Amino acid sequence: MVNVAATTIGYLGPSGTFTEQALDNEADISALERVQFPTMPAVIHAVSAGEIDLGFVAIENSIEGSVNASQDTLVFDSELLIQREVLLSIQMNLIAGPGTRLQDITEVISIPHAIGQCRNYLSATLPDVMTLSASSTAEAVELLALEPVSHRAAIGPANAATSYGLEIIAADIEDHPENMTRFVVVAPDRVPAPTGHDRTSIVVFQRKDQPGSLLGILQEFAARSINLTKLESRPTRRSLGDYCFLIDLEGHISEPVVADALTNLHAKHESLKLLGSYPAAGEAAKTARRSQSDSWRKATAWLEEHLSNVD
Repeated sequence: MVNVAATTIGYLGPSGTFTEQALDNEADISALERVQFPTMPAVIHAVSAGEIDLGFVAIENSIEGSVNASQDTLVFDSELLIQREVLLSIQMNLIAGPGTRLQDITEVISIPHAIGQCRNYLSATLPDVMTLSASSTAEAVELLALEPVSHRAAIGPANAATSYGLEIIAADIEDHPENMTRFVVVAPDRVPAPTGHDRTSIVVFQRKDQPGSLLGILQEFAARSINLTKLESRPTRRSLGDYCFLIDLEGHISEPVVADALTNLHAKHESLKLLGSYPAAGEAAKTARRSQSDSWRKATAWLEEHLSNVD
């Protein structure tokens, strides 16, 4: 559950975005007062400024990878924490005005991430098409509806086509059938309680770039049998060639084994930033996580027993 004091939530508009679809699936937060924003960074900045209580943004796609507009804003431009993650199956559609033929299309408009998810389809079906950018898939459909052009189509959700009186001329055009997007709820200064199926997201800034620095980071998790679900490097914006590591790991920051790993990382590196420790979506690996935590507690008890005998 979200903070009971929350009354407003911001998300990427206009109406009909995949973000709105994902939000609709979450009963508690979908009931909050909704505020639309033109970009995902704008949502995050509004939460940081206290204009709204919660933000809901896309952060990763199974085809195109990280949504850098959201991710980089959380890493470098805010101190918000992830409260939960939400997964949504994404079906992309080629949408155009009534009567438009596929062979007439010379321009396709959508958010760049959506165009990237349909790269193979466009290359095979419309090899000479020109792509145009919009701030969201729903905005692309809305723009097409406001200015109908017989040679232009939009890539977007089916419900947006219905809302704006347009037609789907090709359905499910994403390059891979298992197309999933991961969304996160963000809020200031709050870490949700552990559920037994949690994920922790961190950013590790290296003290200095030297051989074996990444190996040293990874060994902290390998030594404790902590599974990493994401590892990505991003430029720090400080200088060319200066990178930080974004890591998602299974477990909650309150678990002794996770806390110990993060404590060691913090001691050995210049900076460690917590992006959140929150309930994970999808099928749980609860048994494995519980087994690892139990093993760590037994090991800690063994050491404390022997330390108690020190004169």
